[in-house]
Amino acid sequence: MEYDAVTEYEPDDETLSALPQTGERDLETTLRPRKLEEFVGQPRVREQLELVLESARRRGVPPDHVLLSGPPGLGKTSMAMIVAAELGAAIRITSGPALERAGDLAAMLSNLAPGDVLFIDEIHRIARPAEEMLYLAMEDFRVDVVVGKGPGATSIPLEIAPFTLVGATTRSGSLTGPLRDRFGFTGQMEFYSDTELELVVRRAATILDIPIDRDACAEIARRSRGTPRIANRLLRRVRDYAEVRADGEATRAVARAALAVYDVDELGLDRLDRAVLSALTRSFGGGPVGISTLAVAVGEEATTVEEVCEPYLVRAGMLARTPRGRVATPAAWEHLGLVPPADPGRPEQGGPSLFDQD
Repeated sequence: MEYDAVTEYEPDDETLSALPQTGERDLETTLRPRKLEEFVGQPRVREQLELVLESARRRGVPPDHVLLSGPPGLGKTSMAMIVAAELGAAIRITSGPALERAGDLAAMLSNLAPGDVLFIDEIHRIARPAEEMLYLAMEDFRVDVVVGKGPGATSIPLEIAPFTLVGATTRSGSLTGPLRDRFGFTGQMEFYSDTELELVVRRAATILDIPIDRDACAEIARRSRGTPRIANRLLRRVRDYAEVRADGEATRAVARAALAVYDVDELGLDRLDRAVLSALTRSFGGGPVGISTLAVAVGEEATTVEEVCEPYLVRAGMLARTPRGRVATPAAWEHLGLVPPADPGRPEQGGPSLFDQD
């Protein structure tokens, strides 16, 4: 099994980042479900994928290629491993950024056995030469290897074993049309409900042998931003607190105290989230304000604010993205215990602003 993962940024405070942290993959492997029936959440994708796999098993052929899209931390890698397990096949794992040359992909494809599963994480970041080779491999199970350069170059066709490609992407819109069209099944992973996350926490606690009650599981689930990876991470932080400062058992009171230590509030906002909202409301009157200006105000990179904080703040209804910049919603003012300005000429009502999008 091979895994080359590349992340685009590393925020300072990763407690509530949906990206995997350094050294976290081994633990995630322990917590991953092995079968579709063990997978919590994503009922629509599970039902659709079950039909695809069962139909392929009955016909005795590899299933159609599978594309899984959605934000990080929702279980795309786990689902890919389940596909291989349900088919009784081996899985080879790599990532888009690791496939820089067509030869890298050709070597991997040539080593596949009939029925194997190839999983490419962040497939939207695959290099163009490798992507073009992938077209022919997905359709005809064949690749053309070019030998030599210039006028004397020769193309040698290389037959490869029938396989199933499972691609995962956090940015489905970045996929080229020809690549997207070659997937026979596309599953859109959605954020989890609090009830589903509570089941995820209870399952992880059982596997890790963590004494925890239902109220503590619910408390952790409620602050996990709809993401299982974050829920599992918060569970481990609560366990640490319970072992060091309590009697070892995680109750709701212990969970609340632990999450307060790690700056995770009742709505799942962390220090940086609250800093962004505080700057937007207190320093800029609620906006609109450009992302670069906002990032400078909180002392972070603009990429971190835009890709780590902003998606959840928008989903939580506390921040709005407008053509002129970011705007704090009434929910943001209420969460911070502030009263929004009553001036009818406020920027979000069409008035002028000194902090328009930069």
